[in-house]
Amino acid sequence: MSDAWLVVGLGNPGAEYERTRHNVGQMVLDELASRTRGSFKRHRTGARTAEVRLGVAPGGAPGPRVVLAAPTSYMNVSGGPVAGLAKYFDVDVEHLVVVHDELDVPFGSVRLKRGGGEGGHNGLRSISKSLGDKDYARVRVGIGRPPGRQDPADFVLKEFSSTEKKDMPFLVMDAADAVEELVIKGFEAAQQKFHAPA
Repeated sequence: MSDAWLVVGLGNPGAEYERTRHNVGQMVLDELASRTRGSFKRHRTGARTAEVRLGVAPGGAPGPRVVLAAPTSYMNVSGGPVAGLAKYFDVDVEHLVVVHDELDVPFGSVRLKRGGGEGGHNGLRSISKSLGDKDYARVRVGIGRPPGRQDPADFVLKEFSSTEKKDMPFLVMDAADAVEELVIKGFEAAQQKFHAPA
């Protein structure tokens, strides 16, 4: 297996979805690419990818090699491209990080999880099924629950509110920081940092 990491940002293709809650994973990917001056190219597995060095390792050496990947398929069928990328780049599930929107985390918070259920998230369900394994890391970007009786399926496909948009840069930066922490210092260290009380 390669020592590279595969960091997948989930979302839907097309301009109409670009700024929606469901695409926050790809927003985080764009932030990581910006930090590393990475540029995305179309990959034959059905994704846009950028190969970068993420962060700085202890001692000042360049951080680990990371493949940033945004599937170009719809969220609900992102498993095929993710499995294809993992195979192509020879990345084990231990080095797979999926960044996604999370209804069960309050807006503005970032949480990390490894394995377990998908919580009704069809993108995660597709990935777990295609990999035949659920034991990958997830960076869960909190979008909160919809107000009132709004259907969660509609809520995730809407843009953030004007109030939320003001805080979006901070949320995206926090999630990108969580990815960096995870690939450089490990899952437990990152989880401890991002789950600590403020």
